[in-house]
Amino acid sequence: MSTFEPLVFSGVQPTGNLHLGNYLGAVRRWVALQENNNCIYCVVDQHAITQAVSVWGGPAELQRNTREVTAAFLAAGIDAEKHIVFNQSRVRQHAELAWVFNCIARMGWLNRMTQFKDKAGKDRENASVGLFAYPNLMAADILVYRATHVPVGEDQKQHLELTRDIAQKFNTDFSDRIAELGLGIETQSGDETIQSFFPLTEPVIGGPAARVMSLRDGTKKMSKSDPSDLSRINLTDDEDTISKKIRKAKTDSEPLPSDIEGLNDRPEADNLVGIYAALTDTDKAGVIRDFGGQQFSVFKPALADLAVAKLAPIASEMRRLSADTAYIDSVLKNGGERAAILAEKTMRNVRDIVGFLQD
Repeated sequence: MSTFEPLVFSGVQPTGNLHLGNYLGAVRRWVALQENNNCIYCVVDQHAITQAVSVWGGPAELQRNTREVTAAFLAAGIDAEKHIVFNQSRVRQHAELAWVFNCIARMGWLNRMTQFKDKAGKDRENASVGLFAYPNLMAADILVYRATHVPVGEDQKQHLELTRDIAQKFNTDFSDRIAELGLGIETQSGDETIQSFFPLTEPVIGGPAARVMSLRDGTKKMSKSDPSDLSRINLTDDEDTISKKIRKAKTDSEPLPSDIEGLNDRPEADNLVGIYAALTDTDKAGVIRDFGGQQFSVFKPALADLAVAKLAPIASEMRRLSADTAYIDSVLKNGGERAAILAEKTMRNVRDIVGFLQD
């Protein structure tokens, strides 16, 4: 093999209340990617426990949320037979490789991770080691399958850069051993040619509509943790609820502008136009061409009808699947078994490269 086999990997934390932002920013893109790629999609339940139990809700809620996220994957159109869908904790090789990466990554790299600073806040001394080191586990999630591509949002680009740094350092540190074992692919590291075991994973960046903002405050990202349920459209919302939330979404008193520049400094208008564009696979300029100069009393009902048409079937199927826990568990079990075969192949090689004795 002269190049790394193309493979897409991505994951979502099972923290409950998957919403429109998760769908447009991640899940819908995964559905599209599976048409022309081999894909592994993971419910990253080990990442979910990095903060206090009060944050992630405890064991029963974690199990419920893991099944709900899986149901959302399937309802949205992910094919769990053609591709792999599983929950992370079923495949022990993720955690095993993460320990190796704990010894590869540098403290300075992790200290620069902005998400740790955001989540730990001023109380960093009481933050868990898991919260600090979870980017190394994220790198292991990706590289235990030697994935070549990861669809990421802007807020995850820094973690993928860390994944590339870890892969590069592993390849450089063990280049001679990788060559000795015949496990490498010849790559360039600056002016030097080395034998690489891990690929430098490339991001698949979403388009401009991937970032969906709160329906109550267009300056804040739509979030499952927002105390107001009116701030988001949950993937489990029924038709009436979807319509009500769109119609109640915060807007200003001006009509929609006649050109896209007119959306500047109008975050709520910009957000609703962006949602319409994403749901119709067009761009904001196209929406403005159709609705420019119209009042929100005209635009909101049109957006509500569109959102219901696109999301209500997914919500209905998701509720049906969520009620069949035996089926969801069988999908995760099957996916975990298939994923573990791939992950163990990587880990057997990693153990040899590092120097661990094994049978």
